[in-house]
Amino acid sequence: MASTFELTTLGHRIRHHRLARGLTLDELGALVGVAGSQLSLIENGKREPKLSLLQEIARATETEVAELLSTEPPNRRAALEIELDRAQTSPFFRQLGIPPVKVTKGTSDDTIEAVLGLHRELQRRERETIASPEEARRANTELRLRMRDMSNHLPEIERLAEKQLKAAGHATGALTHRTVSIMAEQLGFELIYVSDLPHSARSVTDIENGRIYLPPASIPGGHGLRSMALQAMAHRLLGHRPPTDYADFLQQRLEINYYAACCLMPETSSVAFLTQAKKDRNLAVEDFRDAFGVTHEAAAMRMTNLMTTHLGIHLHFLRVDGDGAISRVYENDGLPLPTDVTGSVEGQVVCKKFSARSAFAEHNRTTEHYQYTDTPTGTFWCSTQTGTTSDGDFSITVGVPFDDARWFRGRETTKRGVSHCPDESCCRRPDTEAAERWKGKAWPSARVHRHMFSPLPRGMFPGVDDAEVFAFLDRHADG
Repeated sequence: MASTFELTTLGHRIRHHRLARGLTLDELGALVGVAGSQLSLIENGKREPKLSLLQEIARATETEVAELLSTEPPNRRAALEIELDRAQTSPFFRQLGIPPVKVTKGTSDDTIEAVLGLHRELQRRERETIASPEEARRANTELRLRMRDMSNHLPEIERLAEKQLKAAGHATGALTHRTVSIMAEQLGFELIYVSDLPHSARSVTDIENGRIYLPPASIPGGHGLRSMALQAMAHRLLGHRPPTDYADFLQQRLEINYYAACCLMPETSSVAFLTQAKKDRNLAVEDFRDAFGVTHEAAAMRMTNLMTTHLGIHLHFLRVDGDGAISRVYENDGLPLPTDVTGSVEGQVVCKKFSARSAFAEHNRTTEHYQYTDTPTGTFWCSTQTGTTSDGDFSITVGVPFDDARWFRGRETTKRGVSHCPDESCCRRPDTEAAERWKGKAWPSARVHRHMFSPLPRGMFPGVDDAEVFAFLDRHADG
């Protein structure tokens, strides 16, 4: 399905070639066999034409289908209108609460240029207010968008993981600690569990002596020992070097997490499990989780790696803190998410009407919470599981567009929410009467959200205290 802006550009190109041939909408419609009103919807980017109709339009306007499908605006006027449309449909503009400028034939190019100039200046000023972690946030956003384009699937790492599992003798079922130890031995490493790891490190690999140091027990609410050991091995298998910048650091972190997930939930057996569940119309995160002995979050995130590529299902994943801030996200199904001017989602507060937040009000938190949510971009079905760590409450959500809910357990739920975000009147602005009643009579003290990417120490590895790591290795070098 083409995006809104692809359809807008296509419409402009069709209009350009129609006018170049001196044809009216009705005249072109007669040549291609559709009503002029239908062509008008296509030219205005409101409807996507079938390929057969595009071929007829190309023939009637004496051009090629490839020319009509070009992503370049056909002229300066079209470029201005497309840029203005993009600016006026952005979450940043919609949050201003200002009605968009309606462009007509009588609207001059100079007028559009002036309005665009205001948009650019507003966005420039917004960018200047972003705090010091901007580089990390931008790198994280770019990585998320790049992975979305790839359906969050990395086939090379999938194949590498299955090769290593086969060599270690793993076939089916949950991956055991013993098998993880064998995988480490085959790489020339011994797994050693110690209680004095540097506070800033999840593991330390002694390359010289062939040892991987891990904590003696799993971190509550975090990565299990199997996952941490697999991630440490992944650095070696993937040939990682000390990261050069935030983008490199985040790419490496994504790849080692991905490798660990591939080992804990191998592609071949996971796809077979999910395919059967889809056939039975009984897809559920909790079943997938229990089948492979992993956390609910790990199973939910692994679904994003596999379900689009192998099952043809687009979906979204959210981890949301108890205060509503998004700490981890993936979407390729069009779910409207809050963003800042850089396009970053992490740290933004999700709509109160979303299942990811409404689930916190449920009394029974041991089972998944199901909900349909109507949004400006369509209706989504979601499954949410809540939990608690030492840092507070959190929720894990997997959701799909309405039509794909038929494959999931919980689709029969009658619970429904309606979200109008990013419209501020949805859940961010108080009732007018209440606002007037308490204006000047109340003083709330704001809670400051934890920043997702605080400035990291400068060292060989971002976020890791080098001196502490080297002191640790000195203590254990002869052990």
